[in-house]
Amino acid sequence: MIAQRPAGSARALQASAESIPIADDSADAAMALLTVHHWTNLEAGIGELLRISRQRVVIFTWDQAVFRRFWLLAEYLPEVAEFVDAHAVPIDRLIALLGGARIETVPIPYDCTDGFGAAFWRRPEAYLDPEVRAGISMLAQTGEEVLRPGLARLSSDLSSGVWHDRHADLLDRETLDVGYRLLVADL
Repeated sequence: MIAQRPAGSARALQASAESIPIADDSADAAMALLTVHHWTNLEAGIGELLRISRQRVVIFTWDQAVFRRFWLLAEYLPEVAEFVDAHAVPIDRLIALLGGARIETVPIPYDCTDGFGAAFWRRPEAYLDPEVRAGISMLAQTGEEVLRPGLARLSSDLSSGVWHDRHADLLDRETLDVGYRLLVADL
């Protein structure tokens, strides 16, 4: 990602969330995007965000209770749902660590170009692409062997029209709440 940044971009630092190499109160805001579930020490990472930010900390995450109902997990990849259950960080825990935050629902547009977990909710064929799956941590970390049976069912349901019949209510929607949430802590 750093290599893809345009020339003249602000300086990029490489560090872990648990030890950000910048001074206290040196940023107006700090943001963490779909990352807290990868941290080795959640408390330290949140502490660092609070330490470096003067005004606001924003965390883009998901509500696992909502996300678990996403058709891909519920109907085709229950093993991934179990994997995500084990790694998801409860929103109330994040809010407590932040010392309070407001929760904003983030509806995902049908044509979302970022390749996170439910970005392709209305374009199910994308999940059959190995390159797409490689960019979605819950799928990449679960592994192709585990995914194969569910993806075969999805492929069959797409070919037969079963998926489209079952999810006709999604086909005209512009956005969908799949559980993604923005936590905003004003300091």
